[in-house]
Amino acid sequence: MRLISADPAYKTWAQDAACGESIKTGVWEATPGETRSIKGKTFEFCHILSGVAELTPEGGEPVVCKAGESFVMKPGYVGVRKTIETVRKIYLTVS
Repeated sequence: MRLISADPAYKTWAQDAACGESIKTGVWEATPGETRSIKGKTFEFCHILSGVAELTPEGGEPVVCKAGESFVMKPGYVGVRKTIETVRKIYLTVS
């Protein structure tokens, strides 16, 4: 992640890891700000518990994600994540 604007703060509550830590789950929170996301080889499923974020894949259109919605960032994802209202999400990553 690379900072674009604001000064977001992050919290992570890791819950479990398996398969030599290649699979991880937990809860993650971010305050408002804008960052560039580069997923590399990681697959990530997210379910938004609270807040609002906008995801804009490189060369694509922005998608707004809010409480109650889920999304996936596939390996190779590159884009911008803009946290509009503090976001708390459940995540599952596979590397």
